[in-house]
Amino acid sequence: MTAPATRPTGFARLNAWIMRETTGGALLLFAAAIALIWANSPWRGGYEALSAITIGPAAIHLDLSLATWAADGLLAVFFFTVGVELKHEFVSGSLRKPKEAAVPVLGAVAGMAMPAIFYVIAVSVLGDTSALHGWAIPTATDIAFALGVLAIFGRGLPRGVRTFLLTLAVVDDLLAIVIIAIFYTAGINLLALLGSLVAVAVFLLVVRSKRPSWWLLLPIALVAWVLMHEAGVHATIAGVLLGFCVPSKKIHGEADSRTHRFGDKIGPFSSGFALPVFAFFAAGVNIVDGDGLGAVLSQPVFVAIAAALVLGKLIGVLGMTALVVKLTPLRLPDAIGVRDLLPVGFLTGIGFTVSLLIAELSFPDSEHTAAAKLAVLGGSLLAAVLAAITLRHDAKRARNDDMNEDGIPDIDRTPIGSEADEAAIDAQVDGRDAQPHTKES
Repeated sequence: MTAPATRPTGFARLNAWIMRETTGGALLLFAAAIALIWANSPWRGGYEALSAITIGPAAIHLDLSLATWAADGLLAVFFFTVGVELKHEFVSGSLRKPKEAAVPVLGAVAGMAMPAIFYVIAVSVLGDTSALHGWAIPTATDIAFALGVLAIFGRGLPRGVRTFLLTLAVVDDLLAIVIIAIFYTAGINLLALLGSLVAVAVFLLVVRSKRPSWWLLLPIALVAWVLMHEAGVHATIAGVLLGFCVPSKKIHGEADSRTHRFGDKIGPFSSGFALPVFAFFAAGVNIVDGDGLGAVLSQPVFVAIAAALVLGKLIGVLGMTALVVKLTPLRLPDAIGVRDLLPVGFLTGIGFTVSLLIAELSFPDSEHTAAAKLAVLGGSLLAAVLAAITLRHDAKRARNDDMNEDGIPDIDRTPIGSEADEAAIDAQVDGRDAQPHTKES
């Protein structure tokens, strides 16, 4: 007699709901909206007081405000999941084969370079060269938000569009991490940095052991984070390095890889708590005090960031990818055509989380802070709306048998939102092999 299937617990159902592609973006948007409303309400003093509450041991320079804890502490959890995802993609995911990854990688590089160029030109032409330090703000892509928009409005498009966007975003995350580490670090304490790297090395040894204990991994990770913070390097970098330590291949006879298991354990906390809390503290821009909304919107910084997110990202991704496909033997993934890059380009313009972080690092409590954050919110929202419109239009258009024009009929045309697509996503979450079928040459 077959045993009855066990029903998932309420906690498991909550985790599954949080990890849905549509949920992450919705939680971010909700948290940002609450913050923006509260920060401009008659009770805005309460929001400012909450953000400024200081907690933590002063002896080790961790007496930080709640807003800083959200940016340096909670975002480190998010960047840990980014590191885990990057490790998986490089070893066994979409970046494991350089030839297949080349087109989205080049698109991602151009999609970061063009917004930076847009920004520099805009602030220079508009006469605010003091704001040049914010050039990296529009270079980032919020993958949670972008995937949420794609899941809602991209139903019917081939799932290769999601894979292409994911690859773009993964490379985008990697480049954003490099930018933060290089351009937003000053006065490095080499001894503390060395100590942090030693802690990361110990974490690597423990996480690869046969039975790694969370009770041992968490203190080691905390030591690495504290020392990275003390070193003067943005503490989120510790999260990335720790994420890279997690094995992405099955070891010790385990049923699935540890990158999947760690992602499954930490992903819900990152998406359901860490990111929304950061968005809550970062998005609360006060525009009713001072010179008002008109003065903020007229700042060169606002115009530069908004234009760079919406147009710079689009031109970079679409332009570079189209050129590569037309001028080289490289081709887009199965079932994707150049026309699909228009909505993908707009999706990459949804900056949000990392863009807000870089805005805080670029303009800490300066005259440009409010304009930069409001531009990230407004530009990301406009990019999301344009992506939604173009996704629906693209999904309704007829598709031929060889969208990527490689001379071989497309095999994997599984549409986003179909039962087969949902099953593939579930398989990836469970750690099973769910690689899409590819053409054989």
